[in-house]
Amino acid sequence: MFTLVDIGCSGGIEPAWRVFGDRLAAIGFDASIDECERLARDEIHPNIKYIAGFAGLPANHPFAVKMKGKPPFHRFPFDRFSAARTLELRRDRIEGATLAEKLQHNAWNNTKLANPDEPVIVPWKLKELGCADVDFLKIDIDSLDYQVLHSFDGHLDEFGLLAARLEVCLFGNADETEQTFHNTDRFMRARGFELFDLEVRHYSMAALPAPYAITVPAQTVTGRAFQADALYARDPAGNDWTEFAAALSVEKLAKLAAIFSIWRQPDSAAEILTKFRVRLADQLDVGAGLELLAVQAQPGTERPLSYKDYIASFEADAKEFYPAPHAPSRPPTAPATIGRRLRAALVALRDPDAIQPRDG
Repeated sequence: MFTLVDIGCSGGIEPAWRVFGDRLAAIGFDASIDECERLARDEIHPNIKYIAGFAGLPANHPFAVKMKGKPPFHRFPFDRFSAARTLELRRDRIEGATLAEKLQHNAWNNTKLANPDEPVIVPWKLKELGCADVDFLKIDIDSLDYQVLHSFDGHLDEFGLLAARLEVCLFGNADETEQTFHNTDRFMRARGFELFDLEVRHYSMAALPAPYAITVPAQTVTGRAFQADALYARDPAGNDWTEFAAALSVEKLAKLAAIFSIWRQPDSAAEILTKFRVRLADQLDVGAGLELLAVQAQPGTERPLSYKDYIASFEADAKEFYPAPHAPSRPPTAPATIGRRLRAALVALRDPDAIQPRDG
């Protein structure tokens, strides 16, 4: 089974995880009783459960003691954003809206909520449910995400966690309790995880035109970096992870490759498959996996190359595109190199975002 825990599951489990089919087991937690009831009513997968409750910490937890009396955010600029003004303008309508409209507009606090004075300690609840192994953890509750993350301190290795998607704030100060990216990053790295991606969300100030990136009053195209989803995972292919990799089961290695693919990181997934090819071969068709990843690495290509041809094409380009190490200033002379450079320049002219700059 591939097991995931989704804390802040409003809207349902991310559809991409359903690719595991009957091998998927998921437990979602959300403060909205209405939403958990709706999700449970509509769910067709027998191994996906939804539990209503505010995720939190026991009152005597060391981190809860540190937080006592402190505001959840020392600096909170959201009220200055055009998104906040939009919510104000829609407030009367939202109060009388349907449940679907409330959730669509992120007005979950206008639904029937669980008792905040009786928080669910998620690791305890998982053990109560007999869940001893967790592959993936997501925390996105628009409030005390960092506090809830601390409830897993000491349990990450126990559950065998491979990866996590965590909401972080890109504002705030240096207080050790605040839900800032630097605090979350320090926490995860100290417990054996690497950052693989950071998906930033932007919000606009109320004084400026703010074309919305999506229809609900949230992200904008032109605003400041406000929050992000930080994607953390184990990195068994790293040169300092040899001992960890040796102890990791073949099943866990395959699951990690799948996570990277779902994260749209076929390069990281392929690194797992090639690095541990011999160990994986008994339970996984590594060749077929690499073929799928090669297709994923060529989005929008009408006839994607096979894995073998994709690698061969890259290696052929690398020899001609880049000067030899001992002569960095030597101009390219091969006609094929000039042709490739011209084509690359044309692509960059038409779509600047399609070309990623090289370091240096």
